[in-house]
Amino acid sequence: MIKNVFISISSKEENRGSVEFQVFSFTNKIRRLTSHLELHKKDYLSHRGLRKILGKRQRLLAYLSKKNRTRYKELIGQLSIRETKIR
Repeated sequence: MIKNVFISISSKEENRGSVEFQVFSFTNKIRRLTSHLELHKKDYLSHRGLRKILGKRQRLLAYLSKKNRTRYKELIGQLSIRETKIR
């Protein structure tokens, strides 16, 4: 089972409209759903929700990589997620 390691940011950094905060919150949701799906393998609605959230996070990361590459690299380093493939 995956450890429940959720990322928290301080209230000073909290700007709910920023791309970084949205990626933080999507990553927390993804980790929570992944740990849920390890126990409940046939929960297909949660599978669908996970795929939707993954797509949203992927689009936000692609946007950030186009706009500001240094912030993108810093963010994926903090979250310990892989770099998205560029087509």
